[in-house]
Amino acid sequence: MSFIEKLKRSWKKGNSLLCVGLDPDLSRFPKPIDKNIESIFSFNREIIDATHDLVCAYKPQIAYFSAVSAEKQLEKTIDYIRSNYPHIPVILDAKRGDIGSTAEMYTKEAFSRYNVDAVTVNPYMGYDSAEPFLQHKDRGIILLCRTSNNGAGDLQDLIVDGVPIYEHVARLISEKWNFNRNCLLVVGATWPSKMSRIRSIVGDMPFLVPGVGAQGGNVKEMVTAGQTANGTGLIISSSRAILYASNGIDFAEAARSETIKLKNTVNQFRNTA
Repeated sequence: MSFIEKLKRSWKKGNSLLCVGLDPDLSRFPKPIDKNIESIFSFNREIIDATHDLVCAYKPQIAYFSAVSAEKQLEKTIDYIRSNYPHIPVILDAKRGDIGSTAEMYTKEAFSRYNVDAVTVNPYMGYDSAEPFLQHKDRGIILLCRTSNNGAGDLQDLIVDGVPIYEHVARLISEKWNFNRNCLLVVGATWPSKMSRIRSIVGDMPFLVPGVGAQGGNVKEMVTAGQTANGTGLIISSSRAILYASNGIDFAEAARSETIKLKNTVNQFRNTA
């Protein structure tokens, strides 16, 4: 099954567009969890078990693992999802971008070492930095387009031939790079007008949408701007607001409550829910 097929089934099974980002920050772990590397998997497992029926995907951010030499914890987390909830896609948030043999190694890292369903990629070095990923027909390649951070406009909004660069990126990926129908775009929730413009360019291509929750994206505006005609097309990612909803022994229950709240809010504004 390709990533896109798996994603569509996950959207339907859970009636959810919500993705939980797994960003384990030891300094923010709730009091019942020991603040050491060995606890990262235990923390992730509690969050996953508490939210698995409410989400369409999980998205571990590789930096939170590699920064503390917790790659083994990342492997265990991914294996746990694949073994216990195999219908839920796993997205590795790595934002890789390089050329030649280095790009090939990054591809092996994502799809061979970690065996994830999809990976985030930075397209701003051009086609040869993305091509090794794009060749994997069954995996999702999620390319940065218009990101959610405040500084995104420094480059992504620059006008080239009368059009912002992010629109050139959207059109390039949609028309030339998506030959295996496995491309998605990262489009931040904090810019709904830009999201609407990108949707008009790329049709039904799915968006990974950061910026909900801690970054302040407006859910109604974002869903209205980005959803497709059938009320899908979005992987709406929330991390900190869910993971650290409580600092106490009830942290997993609090994560579930926050996930339910966000899922229900999103579904209010879907074309079909």
